[in-house]
Amino acid sequence: MAPAITLAADAPTLSAANTGFMLICSALVMLMTPGLAFFYGGMVRVKSTLNMLMMSFISLGIVTILWVIYGFSIAFGTDSGSVVGWSSDFVGFSGIGKVELWDGYTIPIYVFAVFQLMFAIITPALISGALADRVKFTAWALFIALWATIVYFPVAHWVWGAGGWAFDLGVIDFAGGTAVHINAGAAALGVILVIGKRVGFKKDPMRPHSLPLVMLGAGLLWFGWFGFNAGSWLGNDDGVGALMFVNTQVATAAAMLAWLAYEKIRHGAFTTLGAASGAVAGLVAITPSGGAVSPLGAIAVGAIAGVLCAMAVGLKYRFGYDDSLDVVGVHLVGGVVGSLLIGFFASGGGQSDVKGLFYGGGLDQFWKQCAGVFGVLAYSLVVSALLAFVIDKTMGMRVTEDEEVAGIDQAEHAETAYDFSGAGAGGGAARTATTAPAQESASSSASKKVDA
Repeated sequence: MAPAITLAADAPTLSAANTGFMLICSALVMLMTPGLAFFYGGMVRVKSTLNMLMMSFISLGIVTILWVIYGFSIAFGTDSGSVVGWSSDFVGFSGIGKVELWDGYTIPIYVFAVFQLMFAIITPALISGALADRVKFTAWALFIALWATIVYFPVAHWVWGAGGWAFDLGVIDFAGGTAVHINAGAAALGVILVIGKRVGFKKDPMRPHSLPLVMLGAGLLWFGWFGFNAGSWLGNDDGVGALMFVNTQVATAAAMLAWLAYEKIRHGAFTTLGAASGAVAGLVAITPSGGAVSPLGAIAVGAIAGVLCAMAVGLKYRFGYDDSLDVVGVHLVGGVVGSLLIGFFASGGGQSDVKGLFYGGGLDQFWKQCAGVFGVLAYSLVVSALLAFVIDKTMGMRVTEDEEVAGIDQAEHAETAYDFSGAGAGGGAARTATTAPAQESASSSASKKVDA
């Protein structure tokens, strides 16, 4: 089959070390989806906690099955027209030998497939944060299945598949700035423009109900992201993965500090929510660029992303779109920033000899990055909006207003996140206090007061 290789004396042979490393990285990326669930789950009001967790967890089930049946074939099969791939041996994983190697690498196809599966799982889960409090669970499950099929699988082929148009153009995306973050962020914007705002948007306080849960989720994301980023080189033989590991840490730290500094200067406080959001912004921005920039360049990428994403989260109040947990402000903006800055900060000493403007390479790579960024953004935005429109007009995308006000957890899952029934008199007070808890979205409380 085309993407696999035949073992020969002069060809790569299976590396137990690289295979083991990639299996660990795959597990780390899988952990990011539960981490994302906690991160988002802490940001919503009490009455939406379980629904937010489930919107991430269901992706683990749906996308896994689709990936095995046909997703891997579309994303990484033999190219067709620079748009999609297809290899019959990949359908159902039916024609893959257990020691058959991924083309040009020392790891089995199975290992590459499962690593890429974890990317496919978390990408639609990222979208869910923009839709908090108001989407039917059945509609969301259908949206995931359709979106993964029509948007994610083809876009993954564009960016990473041999023969994909962005791949052949030379667009650099080490681990998913375009395919994952811009893709998810643009999709989130497209869907929320169709389904509309939450009840009480810009009127009712909507603060996070559990900042400790948010910080736990952010910590799990940060931890898992080392597998997400460093593992994307598919081995440990030349030091590029090590560079990416270092840059992941460096950029995340810089972004967190930059977000907090911006928050303090503009709003007068260092918030835990700002720290968590800043860290995620840095992780997003370094994802496409970390293999191309130096550690000093990673500091610059992280700091710029931290400030710009902190500024971007308030745009929803200015323009009136209800991005509940700032998926657009963090993932779309962070992905665009990290991808475009490659055109300025690529050092030529990392994953390739490509140099950006600040290293004497001119603007050639910048324009390539623009093509990849805005091509993916436009496709995902338009197709995602169309999918949401069709679902909304057929089965309905939103719960009723009464169900949204009463709490989507009860309406969709017949459960509540916290049971105070055995807490005595204090529990009654707690239940009263949490029937309509205040909450805000992913930017800081102070930011919301100013920007709203």
